[in-house]
Amino acid sequence: MAAVLALLFLVVPLVELYLIIQVGELIGALKTIAVLILMGIVGGWLMKREGVGILRRVRTQLQRGQVPARELVDGFLILFGGALMLAPGFLTDLLGLSLLVPPLRAMVRATLARRLQQRVVRRGGLGF
Repeated sequence: MAAVLALLFLVVPLVELYLIIQVGELIGALKTIAVLILMGIVGGWLMKREGVGILRRVRTQLQRGQVPARELVDGFLILFGGALMLAPGFLTDLLGLSLLVPPLRAMVRATLARRLQQRVVRRGGLGF
């Protein structure tokens, strides 16, 4: 796991730099910078909008005496997506955007739930 994280911390910035250079050559440096700034602004706005909606749903679930499990997972995904959107780069913006758009976030949440369930079944528990 540590090797995968180390590889990600090396590969992702290099891919981002490559993509920024390619887009800069295609549309120009100033337009590239403007697009990256705009994506950060849109990401912040989406994160706030989705986050407020999640907070409302969490409160509603708690008032009903229910555990807001799905909402908490969504909150984490929104926070992570917003952090990705604030990092400069097209790849991280695309990944962050996928976590901020509700239908795409639902697909990610379903995939995570499936993987966690498989892990629990295989190991007979979470294995923390």
